[in-house]
Amino acid sequence: MNKSVLITGATSGFGLSSARLFAKQGWNLLLTGRRHERLSALADELAGSTKVHIATLDVRDNQQVVDFVKTIPEAFKNIQCLINNAGLALGTDPSDQAKLSDWHTMIETNVTGLVNVTHAVLPLLLNKSGASIINLASIAANWAYPGSHVYGASKAFVAQFSRNLRCDLVGKGVRVTSLEPGLSESEFSIVRFNGDQDKYDQLYKGANALQSDDIANIIYWLACQPAHININSLEVMPTSQAWSNFNVVKTP
Repeated sequence: MNKSVLITGATSGFGLSSARLFAKQGWNLLLTGRRHERLSALADELAGSTKVHIATLDVRDNQQVVDFVKTIPEAFKNIQCLINNAGLALGTDPSDQAKLSDWHTMIETNVTGLVNVTHAVLPLLLNKSGASIINLASIAANWAYPGSHVYGASKAFVAQFSRNLRCDLVGKGVRVTSLEPGLSESEFSIVRFNGDQDKYDQLYKGANALQSDDIANIIYWLACQPAHININSLEVMPTSQAWSNFNVVKTP
């Protein structure tokens, strides 16, 4: 088979589940993340299933990204799928109470980091029939809600960047998809809630939220579509989640 998938943010959540699924299907794995211990443990776990190459990487640091791509071993250079999964949300406070440092971190990770990786990897994807870039956006890209502020804006960038990439890459074999999940249960929310387990438990209790394996299954389906099919964007929510009325605040 000798096809490789590059997954950023592979140490938890959607990235971790995707790594396990692609390994099960025989793909070679290029896995990056900031937590070396978790990457090493994952490589040990999956080494019996497929070839695995790991790199401790902060996608916000463009030089790290460039150096990583330059040193990809020859056996892994047939990259057929890039999964731009690394990203985060920080805080749920309204804009006037949010930390500016949190805003900067979200922009640097969700926007700058994704751009860094995409720019560096694109030369390895061009003119490969059926190659895919799958960018993890969010329903927050499409639907405003309180406390989303910079997180939602950063994911709106991901969605629009994906559409613009499609225009540039048409005729060059590379498909691009903006994948936009709704309520999903993963470590993502623990990070957003600054480790508040009670808040996490209250959000997901009885919600039957999307699971990381659900999203991994969708990612794999996207990557395995026939070469002539491009899924431009895919928004997915748990059945328990839907849109609500516009908020109207009445003044005295």
